[in-house]
Amino acid sequence: MILFPPAKINLGLKVLFKRNDGYHELETVMIQIPYTDILEILPADKFEFIQSGLVIDGDTESNLCVKAFRLLQKAFSIPNVSIHLKKLLPMGAGLGGGSADAAFVIRGLNELFNLNLSIKEMQNFASQLGSDCPFFIIDRPQLAKGRGELLSEIEIDLKGYYVKLVNIGIHVSTKEAYSNVHFSAAQPTIKEILTTSIESWRDNLMNDFEVSILKAYPELEKIKNQIYDEGALYAAMSGSGSTMFGIYKEEPSKTFQQFNPLLEEVMLL
Repeated sequence: MILFPPAKINLGLKVLFKRNDGYHELETVMIQIPYTDILEILPADKFEFIQSGLVIDGDTESNLCVKAFRLLQKAFSIPNVSIHLKKLLPMGAGLGGGSADAAFVIRGLNELFNLNLSIKEMQNFASQLGSDCPFFIIDRPQLAKGRGELLSEIEIDLKGYYVKLVNIGIHVSTKEAYSNVHFSAAQPTIKEILTTSIESWRDNLMNDFEVSILKAYPELEKIKNQIYDEGALYAAMSGSGSTMFGIYKEEPSKTFQQFNPLLEEVMLL
C-alpha cells in the first residue's frame, strides 16, 4: 500500500487567548495542497520503520508514524507492518507534514486490516497524536477551532488558482511561535472573511504568528513582500512557520534563488 500524505496551508490563523489547560484557543481554516510525502505500509513478520529523504531528528519510537501504529496495535491487536516514509516535506515549516504522515498511517492501517473505523473514530485516534492530525483524516477544507482539533467542513473554492511555497530552512519551534504571539480580536471571524473576494484577503486575513516571527526573521518578511510584488493575490505564513506561500491567478515562475530556498514549489490547486 502506497499513500501520499499531503501538506496543508492555513488561510488565516487567529490566536484568541490562552486557556486554563495551557493550550491556546485558535481559529483557522486549513486546506490540503498537492505536495506530499510518500508512505508505504506492508504486512511484515516484525515491525520496522524505514525513513528516507529529509532527515528527521529523534529516535524511531518518537516518530509520529510509529506512534500511530503503536496506538492502533494496542487498540486492535493488529499484526506487524513495515512502514517506509520518504520525507519530502520540511519539518518545522508550518505545512503539517508530520501530522499528515501520522493520520495517513491510521487511514492505511484501517484499510489494510479492515478495521471499519468511521471518520470520527479515526479522528479520535489522530487527536491523541497531535492537534493537526485529525484534519488529515478527510480530504476537504476545514475550519479548526479549540486547540485545532474541533473541525467542521467549510466551502473554499480555489480551483484554478496556483499556490507557491517558499521555505528557506528556518525552523520555528511551536514554543517559540507561541511565546511572543499577539492575541487576536475575535471579530470578524475567519469564516466571514473568507466569504469576501480573495483580493480583500490581503488586508483582512491575518496569521497572528506573523507579527513576532517576521520581526525575528526579517528575511521571511522580504519573501512575503516579493511574493506580492510578483503578482500574488494573497500571501501569508502557513501555521506557525516558516513556510511562506502565495496564491496566484496566473502560474508564477520560480524567482527566489537569491534566498537559496530549501523549498520552492508551484502547484495548481
